[in-house]
Amino acid sequence: MPSECKYSFLEAKAKLESLCAYQERCSFELEQRMRQWGVDSENQSILLAHLISNNYLSEERFAEAFVSGKINIKRWGRIKIRKHLNQKFISEYSIKKGLSSIDSVVYAKNINDLAQKKYLMLEKEEDSYAKKAKIYRFLSSKGYENDLIRDCVDPLFNL
Repeated sequence: MPSECKYSFLEAKAKLESLCAYQERCSFELEQRMRQWGVDSENQSILLAHLISNNYLSEERFAEAFVSGKINIKRWGRIKIRKHLNQKFISEYSIKKGLSSIDSVVYAKNINDLAQKKYLMLEKEEDSYAKKAKIYRFLSSKGYENDLIRDCVDPLFNL
């Protein structure tokens, strides 16, 4: 039940080029956008091929930009980043390449800063077991690996 096409082929092409020039996008996002505009599937394929061949669209570049933003701004862990990239149908190769660009020093600093901040927020919590569980849950929801969580939370309670 596609609606009538909002834009001509050339208008859609110009808008997609503009979107990709402004910010890294993945093909899944662009396909959704074109579906909203009512572009038929044949033209969608042509437009995506044009964007890829003219270097407006690159899955690897998108994955690296996505990882960089989520690590540096949102302070997400590898698990959550991988999950979100999978939801955008990014290839395993591009995901691995993006995740390999993570600076281990920044990653360790992020998890330690988050654990410390959460520990201080829970200073009124008297039950140390409950406090520790809340910090574990918080860091796990941010997408950090269990062994890293344990390595940075346990020292907070052995002071």
